Amino acid sequence: MSDAIADAKRALRADLRERRNLMSSTARETAEQGITAQLDALVERFGVSSMSCFLSTTTEPGTRRFVSEAVRRGIRVLLPITRTDGLLDWSVATPDLDITEGMYGLPEPVGDVLGPIAVNDVDLLVIPAAAVGQDGTRLGWGRGFFDKTIGSMERCPPVYAVIYDTELLDEVPRDVHDQPVSGVVTPTRTIDLATTRR
Repeated sequence: MSDAIADAKRALRADLRERRNLMSSTARETAEQGITAQLDALVERFGVSSMSCFLSTTTEPGTRRFVSEAVRRGIRVLLPITRTDGLLDWSVATPDLDITEGMYGLPEPVGDVLGPIAVNDVDLLVIPAAAVGQDGTRLGWGRGFFDKTIGSMERCPPVYAVIYDTELLDEVPRDVHDQPVSGVVTPTRTIDLATTRR
């Protein structure tokens, strides 16, 4: 990664992180309700029976309510577990989901651990992002877990990033390893983006 791209990403992440930290608890609750409704509609649209989704941190747009309701409706939801080699293991969400703190303080499920290839047969990937550009370029938080996962899949299903409405930007810095997303889910809308997978 060039220094200019790395610096631009770092500055943008810092700004986005600060904005998220300043959100009120009421705004977060409203956002989670909207995210749940949008994800419900997306799952129905794609006829999803198996998917992956992340467990949101306290500042991310909330996904936990959606995960609970999806499991209750019989959808198989794989939750990511970080590994030291930069790949992701997976665990199937259960109705009585137990959550622990994983690497980097991320919320992760406690349960049977499935290897990285477990995600290869899902119908939909729902992933976190700091921001997304109009061309589908996703700005993550700098660890590369989801770029590696998407880049290694033989048959990648639709990939949607969950962000706040203000985080869909005209453009974000992009490096060669950055994997684009098919669309974004915000508290008020779901947008399909024209992307080119590398």
